[in-house]
Amino acid sequence: MADNPLDALPPEIADAIQSLVDAAQVRENRDLVLRILATGIGMGSDAPGRLDLKIVTAALDEMRSAFRLFAPFEGVPKVTIFGSARTRQQDPAYQQATRVGAELAARGWMTVTGAGPGIMEAAVTGAGPGRSLGVSIRLPFEERPVTTIEGEANVVAMKYFFTRKLMLVKESRAFVCLPGGFGTLDEMFELLTLQQTGKAEPTPIVLLDAPDGGFWDGLRRFVDEQLVPTGMISPSDFDRVMITGSVPEAVREITGFWRNYDSLRWVGDRLVLRLRNAPTDDELSRLNERFGRLASVGGIARIEPLRAERRDGDKLDLPRVMLRLDQSHVGELHELIRAVNALPSAPGPAD
Repeated sequence: MADNPLDALPPEIADAIQSLVDAAQVRENRDLVLRILATGIGMGSDAPGRLDLKIVTAALDEMRSAFRLFAPFEGVPKVTIFGSARTRQQDPAYQQATRVGAELAARGWMTVTGAGPGIMEAAVTGAGPGRSLGVSIRLPFEERPVTTIEGEANVVAMKYFFTRKLMLVKESRAFVCLPGGFGTLDEMFELLTLQQTGKAEPTPIVLLDAPDGGFWDGLRRFVDEQLVPTGMISPSDFDRVMITGSVPEAVREITGFWRNYDSLRWVGDRLVLRLRNAPTDDELSRLNERFGRLASVGGIARIEPLRAERRDGDKLDLPRVMLRLDQSHVGELHELIRAVNALPSAPGPAD
């Protein structure tokens, strides 16, 4: 984290900010609230243009509203479903979105969408009352929050695409992309970029089509014929994606990703994977044979919770394995997670 912006302010201003936070009785994450206020004062001192300040102000307002919307559902698994706002109800893709929303809702998942018509409306309809959250964008045409969400007040409207993108991705443990235009493709490629670069934790990504559709086939050919041969991406970069026309297969891909794997945490240069069941000695040996190359030093080992995890009370009841991940292999982490989920010691299939 960058130097504390409080240190750059005159002492009397820094003390006044501290007193303001005390008066507001902010106790949790007080240090971060101080940084936000100090950064705001610092920006004012920089004398930026009014448009710059309006962007910052609107972004903070929108993020606060979105965080408040999502907060009551913190422990509920969520899937974000992307797709065209122009898809009609009679389109097979619309019906697929309805089915996948319903199937995942039956398994305890909530659906997150852009709160618009078309595929978004279909997913909300499938998920049913109380199982949807919407993050809409204010546009002069096309998207208006759908009644199914709007009537439940489970929707927040955004002015900026970048704040909307944050909330469509931040809380979800899986993503389903159905056929769509520039917006859908933009979201899909951003997901792949975040995964490839390690800027987001590994999650299942499903490109869902109609049962006999070929919408995503062209993308697969482009990857195989252009991106991989020219070295623009690694051969395994697209392996994290499932292309299917089957809703049951899509659901199995999503729920199966969380069969044994629970979460990860970086502690310094150590990557800790928290699991539901610990691997046996033989399974750990086989994991090292296949994936020891991902480690910069040593290999994959079972460990007890690290000091930082104990300090934070971070999932201390779960078994874990640790490796010092070579950052050049961060894009391959999903392969290790899939192998962990396939271990004989893993819990039974979610379905």
